[in-house]
Amino acid sequence: MRPEINLEKILFELANDDPMAMDALFSHYYPRLYNFSRAFLKMEDGIDDILQDVFLKIWRNRQNIKNAHTFNSYLFTITKNHLLNELRSRLNNQKIRDQIYRASAAKEYLLFENTGFEELQGKVELIVNDLPSKQKEIFKLSRFDGLSHKEIAEQMNITTKTVEYHITQAIKFLKEKLEILGLISLLYFYLFI
Repeated sequence: MRPEINLEKILFELANDDPMAMDALFSHYYPRLYNFSRAFLKMEDGIDDILQDVFLKIWRNRQNIKNAHTFNSYLFTITKNHLLNELRSRLNNQKIRDQIYRASAAKEYLLFENTGFEELQGKVELIVNDLPSKQKEIFKLSRFDGLSHKEIAEQMNITTKTVEYHITQAIKFLKEKLEILGLISLLYFYLFI
């Protein structure tokens, strides 16, 4: 289990050009971002370079990062955007595209070229919006903002078991809806955030 960090303090130190603050962010977030990236790309090649670019962008924008409450979302959005760029680049390379197809046999890669990831992501987000309000909030905090079950439980003043229950129910709901749409393989993008 990762030790908790004082994110407000680290972001303050980061804004004041403290490289130790950057080291603390890297140590804390790298494992989670690496696992997210590996699940997203279905390959480990290039992940270190992508994450290096992500943390470089954090360092370059350090003066503008003030809000600890939105930092997780900000960090995972930057990472997701870098991963999408990498995935688009890889899909333009036939050899890598063949590796992806063999590694995943997932429909989203076939659909990706025809409909575009943004359209598919929009469908998933519409399904997420159909979740009951508490489930939707917990699911978004977990999968979109990257908060741990413990962080969500503390923020919402509920138990971690309650968080786990709602996430399980949300995933079950998403799976059922995506199966109906023939997009079940898309679900893995949202399970590892």
